Amino acid sequence: MTVEAILESLPDYAKDLRLNWQALVSATELSDAQKWGSFVAAAYGARSPRLLKAVEAEAATHVSPETITAAKGAAAIMGMNNIYYRFQHLSANEKYSTMPARLRMNIMRTHGADHVDFELWSLVVSAINGCGKCITSHEKTLLEKGATEEVILASVRIAAVVNAVAAALDAEE
Repeated sequence: MTVEAILESLPDYAKDLRLNWQALVSATELSDAQKWGSFVAAAYGARSPRLLKAVEAEAATHVSPETITAAKGAAAIMGMNNIYYRFQHLSANEKYSTMPARLRMNIMRTHGADHVDFELWSLVVSAINGCGKCITSHEKTLLEKGATEEVILASVRIAAVVNAVAAALDAEE
């Protein structure tokens, strides 16, 4: 099933999601790699296999397979990190924040994508997973590396809409 077919299958009450998706696809704040990597990372983070498959197929017409793999790598590692660091953030025991994570995170150095893009995709998934500590960290790094607030917010819009489409699909199944 294509992204367009999925969007058309959404109930009328979710028309805004369809319209927002279409606007995001045509938005110009992000490069193609940033945009389509954000869509892929968000679909992965939203845990919707049907949506992920359709988004990957659409993304493949705009970006390289390496970009898609790196975006999925960002989503995978954030699936782990968001739980770990959200626990640190939410726990009243401050000692946890001083202890080493002891979790492998090699993908953060070996992803093969532009570092700003990878940070952006990590932020997308962190927003979906609601990890404040990771959101703060990735946003800070993005700003330090020259990304603008407009770029950051554009990617978060993608996260919001993709997550909402995934929820609507799940709710209607």
